[in-house]
Order: sequence, then structure tokens, then C-alpha cells
Amino acid sequence: MSIGHTLHPHGGARLRPAADRPRRGSQRAGSQRPGSHSRLFAHASPVIRELLLVAALYVAYTGSRLLASDRLDVAVGRAADLLHVETVLDLDLEQSLNELFVEHDWLGLFGSYWYATAHYVVTLAVLGWLFARHREVYRRARNALALATFVALGFYLTMPTAPPRMAGLTDVLSVHSDDGWWGGDASAPRAFAGSTNELAAFPSMHAGWALWVALAVAAVSGAWWLRTLGFAYAAVTALVVVGTANHWVLDVLVGWVIVGLAWWLVDRVTSERQRAAGSAAARPNVHDQSRDSALTDLAEPACGRVGKPNHEIVDVFDDREQPDHQRQHALLG
Repeated sequence: MSIGHTLHPHGGARLRPAADRPRRGSQRAGSQRPGSHSRLFAHASPVIRELLLVAALYVAYTGSRLLASDRLDVAVGRAADLLHVETVLDLDLEQSLNELFVEHDWLGLFGSYWYATAHYVVTLAVLGWLFARHREVYRRARNALALATFVALGFYLTMPTAPPRMAGLTDVLSVHSDDGWWGGDASAPRAFAGSTNELAAFPSMHAGWALWVALAVAAVSGAWWLRTLGFAYAAVTALVVVGTANHWVLDVLVGWVIVGLAWWLVDRVTSERQRAAGSAAARPNVHDQSRDSALTDLAEPACGRVGKPNHEIVDVFDDREQPDHQRQHALLG
């Protein structure tokens, strides 16, 4: 057995077996350093917080829609009022677009998959992209999305409106339900078809969220092709939601307006707060100024004594080679 040395409290050394000494690196091998779990949680907590926030937003969005009235006659009457306004404005494009999606199976199938998928997948993908790569824009984009969604919920609760597919036009997703995962009475998966509010047509958050994607991409990207792709996505979504008979044209326009106003409002409020914070940081602190002024006043007399030589004293010492009676005369003044 090898022998090692250890210091004695009163000096010198005594022998003890090397096996009794702690081996180098044994603590690292047996356990992690203190605080490693807390640091890991600190890095993970923002992600968890944002995931919980988005989940809560979606639950509120879905759950609140279920609280709305389900009176079909009232909702169809409101849809008729929308169609009348569109006719006056020459915006009644629903029937012609719906016939186009019905006559061309490939277009109907494409529109069905787009409607049932892109609304969720693309929105979540852009949210994740902003959070990971553009954190400075993420917060305001997320707040704008939440604000617009809650405003739309207010419409769903107070103005239930039937979609075109419940007012005489062909339900394209129902036609292609055997080719996808959605049910014949809604765009949700078959198992959750009964948990959706089919009278939440006005405004269209499919169109609104698609415009939000375009605005978010434009806010962080300088590439013209990427910005164009974002707005093309919003345009295709608008055509799909109308062509599949899930929304009226006015649903799309109002959804766009809500998202646009929410984005503008959040951006303006955020900019004002940043400007106010910058002004407060740049404004001099009155207390610090007063303290510095007082210190300067106290230091000036001492600086004056040091900086201004006393010529009388200098003259006395400069005259140290003079006779004694002249130095005495100088000292006595």
C-alpha cells in the first residue's frame, strides 16, 4: 500500500495511507456541480413559459368559442346580412370561387389540406423562429397575435355568424374528408369535430393569422423574396378560406384589419415605452449632480491652497543664503 503525507496541525508531517485521501475528480465523477440543474432550468424556463402561454392562448381561443350561442337561424340571418353588404360593395365572390374548388378535385384537395394544416403549423413555426432567432421582435409579435385573437373572440361570442357552407354553398372539406384527417362537419380532426364552434366565421382568424405571419416575416427579413413569400401565403389563405366555403369575403377583410390594427398598436406602445426608458436613462440624476457639486465646492479651497503657491514662504526659503538678520526680518514680516 502506498503511503502519503499529510500536514500535522503543529507542523511537520505524519503518514497516512493514500487510499484514505480523496481521489482527484471523484466528486465530479459521482455528482454534478452545484447549480447545474438551476442553470439548466434558467435556460429552459423561457421556452417553457412561452409554450405555456401559447397553449393557454389556444385553449382560451377554442374554449371561448364554445361559449357562443349555437342558434343556427340567427347565425344564418347574420350571414345573409354580410352577403347583402358584399353585394352592394361588389365583393360577393364566394359562389364563383366555391364552384372553382368543387369542379377541380386537385384544387379542392389542396385547399382542404391547406385550410386544415397551415393555420396551425405555419403560425407555430413562425413563432418558434422568432423566439429562437429574433427575440427582439418576438415579444411584440406574440402580443399582437394575442391581442388580435382576443378581439376576434369578442366577435365570436357576441356575433355568431354562419359560414357559406352552412348557407347553401358546397363544403369542400366535407367532400374530401375521406382523403384527410378532418371530419365531415369541421376542419378539426375527426375525434375533435364536436368541440369546434362552426358559427365562428366572422372574422376569419385563418386569414388574420396568415397576415400576422406575413407581417412577422417582413419585420425581421430584408430579403424581398422571403417578404413576398409571406404575403403570398396570406393571399393564398384568403382564397382558400373563401373557396372552401368556410368564410365570407368580409370575414377575411375584417380579420386582416384586426390583425393590422393589433400589430400597429402593439408596435406603437412598445416603441413609446422604449423611447421613455431611453429618455429616463439619458436624463441626468439631480441627486448625483447635487452631490458632485458639493464635493467640488469642498475640494476647491484645498485645490486653491495647493495650486496657488505662497510666495512669502517661498521667498523665505529662497533667501536662506541671506544673512541671519535679513532672514529674521523676513520671518517677522
